[in-house]
Amino acid sequence: MTLLAILLGTLTAGIGSVWLAALLSFGALARHTRHMLSMAAGALLATAFMHLLPEAFESQASAHDLFVGLLVGLVFFFLLDKAELWHHGHEHHHGDADSDYLGHKHTHAHGTGHLHGAERPIAGTWAVLAGDSVHCFGDGILIASAFVADPRLGIIASLAVLAHEVPHHMGDLIVLRAGSSNRRAALIKVSMAGSVTAIGGLAGFWLVELLQDYLPFFLVAASSSFVYVALADLIPQLQTRLSARETIAQICWLLCGIALVTVVSGLAHGH
Repeated sequence: MTLLAILLGTLTAGIGSVWLAALLSFGALARHTRHMLSMAAGALLATAFMHLLPEAFESQASAHDLFVGLLVGLVFFFLLDKAELWHHGHEHHHGDADSDYLGHKHTHAHGTGHLHGAERPIAGTWAVLAGDSVHCFGDGILIASAFVADPRLGIIASLAVLAHEVPHHMGDLIVLRAGSSNRRAALIKVSMAGSVTAIGGLAGFWLVELLQDYLPFFLVAASSSFVYVALADLIPQLQTRLSARETIAQICWLLCGIALVTVVSGLAHGH
């Protein structure tokens, strides 16, 4: 049953997030993207601090070791972000317009989905898909870790991954559309990358079963990923000068994200 739950959770997070991203990128809901960013940030922080970390610290693992793991995780995701920036800049340094485009893509990969600076097709879309696939594989392992610890945590982790992958996939779809006018082709390619989440879930299931004693550290790794994405990628894009009304709406959506995680946790726990 745990393996089936992992498959359902990873497919929902991996492919469901792509289709939601397409709806927001190509549909009438695109203007609500900033609200979703706020909600995603709240959901990620709530998942990390209210569920994954408490579960990890309830284990027999040393609190000191878990905090070290959290710190290492945050630094690792920071370096991963740097490597992605360097790779994009290095790969496209011969084309100013292309370089600008990818620079904006990274800045807004978790953001509004409105990219500027290039009108002609760009190279490197497969590199974008490869990077997305690696990221999705890691998400699958994190979801599997959460399900093995507690099905309730698995559901929350799946929803949290879905929430933070939607704006990420929006950026991927727009980059692919820059090289082709075919929306369907872009959607299929990114969906294939998203499906790698399920492969990561299967690998994570067997890995966690073999390394049960290290489960708290997998949960800490998941927490560091969610905290980093929320604080380094999502919230900085919300730190813009807004009217009082827009600011209140932003805060409300952030609280909605926290409330969503709390409600889903309660419902899952009740069953």
